[in-house]
Amino acid sequence: MRIDPELAATVAAVADEGTLEAGSRRLRITPSAVSQRLKLLEQQLGRVLVVRTKPVRLTAAGEAVVRLARQIALLEHDALGSLGLDEEGARISIPLAVNADSMATWFLQPLARMSAERAIDFDLHRDDQNFTARLLESGTVMAAVTSEETPVAGCSSSPLGVLEYRAMAERGFADRWFGRGVTPDALALAPFVDFDRRDTLQHEWLRANGVSPEGVPRHYVPASHDYARAVELGLGWGMVPVLQDAGVLVPLGGPTLRVGLHWQQWNLRSRLLDEIAAEVAAEAARVLAPV
Repeated sequence: MRIDPELAATVAAVADEGTLEAGSRRLRITPSAVSQRLKLLEQQLGRVLVVRTKPVRLTAAGEAVVRLARQIALLEHDALGSLGLDEEGARISIPLAVNADSMATWFLQPLARMSAERAIDFDLHRDDQNFTARLLESGTVMAAVTSEETPVAGCSSSPLGVLEYRAMAERGFADRWFGRGVTPDALALAPFVDFDRRDTLQHEWLRANGVSPEGVPRHYVPASHDYARAVELGLGWGMVPVLQDAGVLVPLGGPTLRVGLHWQQWNLRSRLLDEIAAEVAAEAARVLAPV
């Protein structure tokens, strides 16, 4: 059995755009034609590929088809480039996953350099560094910045460096809550800023200082720039990336937390994906702490 690349690309377009109607606009065909293509491929494979909710949701079989479609598109782009047959102005979309703190501090710089020289549309998916690898498994992205060293099936993994975090607070906040020192009693009462409910950095630092995070007051600010701004405004103390520290905050001491970052990408011989990886690795070596 063969999977028609055009039908697979249709599933990928619908998954990317979220609805059959939006997918049809991207493919420049009618919604009815999109629906017919999906139905045909599902009948051929004997599997449901797309759950037609809003936005649509891929099944496990649909994820496998989307991963194939993206791999075909990437290899075709490389082949046409090698043959000198790529159309002038033709662009390719490269979906990548990255954690919020990397995006806010260092990751966009190498992409900007690549975009200035190549006809690439970067489609960035932001998630916690502990979860970006899941987007590789689903075929949503071609590569990811992740804290997971072990390669996802079908991917390669290489170290990037270490993103360091220090417990910081605005000076007035520190004077108010830690006037007698950053003690366990004071930490049990002082509010802190959490990125979201999957963020464990503040919890790890509290435990390292002999304090259970349970019951400690906290604010949730789920955006990296806004998170640092919230700490600067005195909303609470927080673990701020060293790269994001503008020198206006007071360090609270305690351990510096180190999060090792890795670059995982599809295990394909793709010149373009390798060039992106090299540019990202060079920037990481310049700004991140060594492993």
